[in-house]
Amino acid sequence: MLFCRTVLAGLTAFILSPLAATAAELPDLKGKTVVVVTENAYPPLQFVDPKTGKQIGWEYDAMNEIAKRLNFKVEYQNTSWDAMIQAVSDNQYNIGMTGITIKDDRKAKVDFSDPYMRSQQFMLVRGDETRFTDAKTFGAFNDGLVGAQPGTSPFYAAVYEILDGNEQNPRIKLFETFGATVQALKAGDVDVVLTDSVAAQGYVDASNGGLKVIGGPLGTEDFGFIFPKGSDLVGPVNAAIASLKADGTFDKLNKTWFLDYKMGQ
Repeated sequence: MLFCRTVLAGLTAFILSPLAATAAELPDLKGKTVVVVTENAYPPLQFVDPKTGKQIGWEYDAMNEIAKRLNFKVEYQNTSWDAMIQAVSDNQYNIGMTGITIKDDRKAKVDFSDPYMRSQQFMLVRGDETRFTDAKTFGAFNDGLVGAQPGTSPFYAAVYEILDGNEQNPRIKLFETFGATVQALKAGDVDVVLTDSVAAQGYVDASNGGLKVIGGPLGTEDFGFIFPKGSDLVGPVNAAIASLKADGTFDKLNKTWFLDYKMGQ
């Protein structure tokens, strides 16, 4: 429960109370089709329900509500994380969503929405891990291995906040997807996966004690949707995000996906 409170503290810090446009004042996109791409590998933001095979999660619910308020039709497609930013930049998709951290270097390729969520990174380990208890003791544990996707915030946090600043450090094992890093952790091939509080909570809940979170937060990240540079969707989506914050919809989604929903149940 302490971790749940930490998660919600990070999330609700961004659920502000701006004077947002009402539904009547929001732009009307007149039923146009908007292609939204995601990875489906980031519970509880977006993932495939193992029971039903349906695509579900916080971001799906948020995007569906945005589409409703702006009057557009969503067409969802999937791609891998390492291809997503470039594909959106190349106008293959209209919007990308997969818990994407707003960063200046990414802004050179894509436009971001206003932040819709704030999260903090934590260390995800096996449930029986006792050799280290936080970033400092893991850094001193020379045999410890980190699993990460190259080019992601967890990768850079591992390099610069836990290890020695060497991006080629052999203690970092690279994987194509975040899900693959978690599978490697479960199998004992790596000892730590760094992830924001959002995904960590989903995996802990689904692990039946097989995974846990240790140490304190390693950094703060703001998530945003991404668009091709100059997209005329940025303004309307930002207006909808402000509306969703102001009327408590994001608060309800946080409760649904971070407290009420139990992975695998």
